Amino acid sequence: MNSPTTQMKMTNPATDLPTQLGQLGLHATALSLDDFLARATKSRWSPQMMLEEMARAELHERSRRSVERRLRLARIGRFRPMADFDWHWPKKIDRPIIERALTLDFIPEARNFILLGSNGLGKTMIAQNIAYAAVQAGYTVLFRTASDILADLHCDSPQILRRRLQRFARPDLLVID
Repeated sequence: MNSPTTQMKMTNPATDLPTQLGQLGLHATALSLDDFLARATKSRWSPQMMLEEMARAELHERSRRSVERRLRLARIGRFRPMADFDWHWPKKIDRPIIERALTLDFIPEARNFILLGSNGLGKTMIAQNIAYAAVQAGYTVLFRTASDILADLHCDSPQILRRRLQRFARPDLLVID
């Protein structure tokens, strides 16, 4: 008879594996392990094919989570897509320039893109769509109102002000509404 100190804890690998995969950061595989193993068995995947499929699923999941995190941090808010934009209102709008801005070519060139006009013409909607496209393209984005930025920058300490200014200078795209 084994003494309590020499007994090994027996675990069921089938039930413990998803937890271990999650701890390793392999969340996609952990969440769909049963389906993954069933597909691998049915299709008779080789060990290399299994690893390739696992790597593909994990890369896809990490990309999805990265976009989700960057969207949350950007604070773009809810908005209507550009497909809903009424190009007949306002009467003076340069559609080709807006469509070119949506290609995001101004970001790597470190150029500014400024939308000017009266209230209610769709500037915020256009800016939100540009910000969303930038996040989808892998850029870091910060979307804030001018009043939020001014309130955030109001402080007495030069060190705190410098740190806050750096936060606004860090993203690839800063949208000030």
